[in-house]
Amino acid sequence: MPLDAPALSRALQTSPSARADGLETLHHTLCRREAAAFQRAARDEGETLIVACTQEQRLFAELADATEGAPSPAERPIRFVNLRERGGWSKDAGQATPKLAALLALAQLPDPAPVPQVSYRSAGRTLVIGPAEAAVAAAEVLAATLDVTVLVSAPGALPQHRAFATHAGRLTRLSGWLGAFHAEWVQDNPIDLELCTRCNACIAACPEGAIDFSYQVDLSRCTSHRDCVRACEAAGAIDFQRDPLAMAERFDLVLDLRATPAFSQHQPPQGYWHAGTDERRLASALRELPAMVGTFDKPTFFRYQQRLCAHTRNERTGCSACIDVCSTSAIRSDASLKGKAPGQTGGIIVEPHLCAGCGACTTVCPSGALSFQTPGPADQGQRLRTLLGTYASAGGRDAALLLHSEGAGARWLDELGRAARVDPQIHGLPARVLPLPLWHSASTGVDLWLSAIAHGASQVWVLLTDEEAPEYRTALQEQMDVAQAVLNGLGYTGTHLRLLQVRDARDLAALDSALQAPPAQTVRERARFGLMADKRTTLDAALDHLLAQAPAAVPEAIALPAAGSPWGTLAVDNQRCTLCLACVGACPSGALKDNPDAPQLRFTESACVQCGLCAGTCPEQAITLQPRLWLADAGRARRQPRVLNQAQPFACVRCGKPFGTLQAIEAMITRLGAHPAFQGAAAERLKMCSDCRVIDLHSHPNEQRITDR
Repeated sequence: MPLDAPALSRALQTSPSARADGLETLHHTLCRREAAAFQRAARDEGETLIVACTQEQRLFAELADATEGAPSPAERPIRFVNLRERGGWSKDAGQATPKLAALLALAQLPDPAPVPQVSYRSAGRTLVIGPAEAAVAAAEVLAATLDVTVLVSAPGALPQHRAFATHAGRLTRLSGWLGAFHAEWVQDNPIDLELCTRCNACIAACPEGAIDFSYQVDLSRCTSHRDCVRACEAAGAIDFQRDPLAMAERFDLVLDLRATPAFSQHQPPQGYWHAGTDERRLASALRELPAMVGTFDKPTFFRYQQRLCAHTRNERTGCSACIDVCSTSAIRSDASLKGKAPGQTGGIIVEPHLCAGCGACTTVCPSGALSFQTPGPADQGQRLRTLLGTYASAGGRDAALLLHSEGAGARWLDELGRAARVDPQIHGLPARVLPLPLWHSASTGVDLWLSAIAHGASQVWVLLTDEEAPEYRTALQEQMDVAQAVLNGLGYTGTHLRLLQVRDARDLAALDSALQAPPAQTVRERARFGLMADKRTTLDAALDHLLAQAPAAVPEAIALPAAGSPWGTLAVDNQRCTLCLACVGACPSGALKDNPDAPQLRFTESACVQCGLCAGTCPEQAITLQPRLWLADAGRARRQPRVLNQAQPFACVRCGKPFGTLQAIEAMITRLGAHPAFQGAAAERLKMCSDCRVIDLHSHPNEQRITDR
């Protein structure tokens, strides 16, 4: 591939995070004839060693280990970056120097700060579920290294020998994860396989032939001779009077050979393999299961702040975006207040052992209560600024940021590069397309996308593969619709955000064509802000810069799609609102406030996350959500509180102290006026403040006794 060492060195010098030392010399056959050059570099002490080749990564690691005097990987890590398929093997290779410099600068950033780990402990106790023949065959392979139990879901011939525990029954529940599965099943056949010695006496004794080498009674053929019971008297494995037996055990691993899996979600728990009747999946499972013994760690991918959560308040449900999008069923509601300490308001519970790290929950969370931390926002922002900044400083223009997963997404980009090498119809990654690997492609949302545009990207594209659940595509598209509405409303022309998809090799040509899309309009000057831990703060910074750089006259408000919008206002029906202020107590973000000096409902639009808790809490159903982005006064108006409803205070008829509003008192009289406690002269108490109501009640002792009774 064409490489201009002096130009690449000059381009790298524009990046504060990059080093240009040694770029005057290029090694084209470093993994073979020039391997000594790598070994000399491996001996050097100092900063991280970068190798711009991933094909021979294993070879380079072995060379480093074999090099005398070279620091260990723990002392000085070796990082690998792919320049060939990502830039060199493309029809634009000659113009790719700014992109290559950006990729090298990205590789030189320090590792993100470590995050807490989640541990799994597996002793290898394995449950194999499925039809008898298939389950036994798989169990015989696994029994050499694992402690295997078989649960026969459909009768079939069983071997005479008993190499592992065997049960027959109907699985009723399977829950848990690697090292902590809980299985429940019902055993309802008269023959208990664990007691059966497989002596075959029952088979010989049964006159109807209702028992075969499955060692289960075919009840449709049995006519109750019970000769089998007498033949099995010593073992006692056959009992027609036995009630269905509920069984429960714990396992570390599960291999499921049934047609329908035990878990319906897109990503089942780690430690669970569903092979069904697929021979390739079964072979893969039989290879992988024996290695799943020991202690395994993974990052805690998310951070949850309950105080920001808009899911529930006072046992009312508002936003459920994270629960709806989770493909592992790792998130559940914690709406109840029972058993909680005073001041706790419920929320969600995320089970870290089930979380697969897709980050979709953090993408759709409007308040930032859930945030992705592998890497966290600050580290992700540094990567974004380094990539786009180095590219722009090196002379690159119209950058298209291509977000892809480190797994399948990276592999398909490599396939595209290799296809461009041999197929004249394939263009390959254009010079302006900057690939940015993520742990999972669903882990970024509107805050990072708009920040990327503010930092000079022309477009943000997200590559989806068969790794992603259908829920992710829907959620990402909703977020993109919102972000695109904002950009177009501000006057930026073109399509800035797009989902790209590749499932197999047949999609490569379509992907290649999609990557040739023309650039969209972006900012004149790049932003300088960094991504912050608080999602709303990052969004505000991105909006402020995009607003300041807007290429056209800015409207007072931009209408946004209802689905997925993190911004909006509230419409209050003043004829129905009684200013009870229940909505203020329900608002998780503090967007709704009261006024301690007057009956007022105040609202700060920039704080509203459109969760709907206020509308769900309002007893008068007087509140309606209206998604929009309000830009009056250059966006400053949305940060200032404004009055949505107000009323004259109602004064206590006894002491004259204001204690409510006319609407509230009228509503209370309408609802409680027929109550026996407020008849006759007592009706006036509904117009009294709480103190005067108590005083008046105690000044009429006879009425007090009647009320008590």
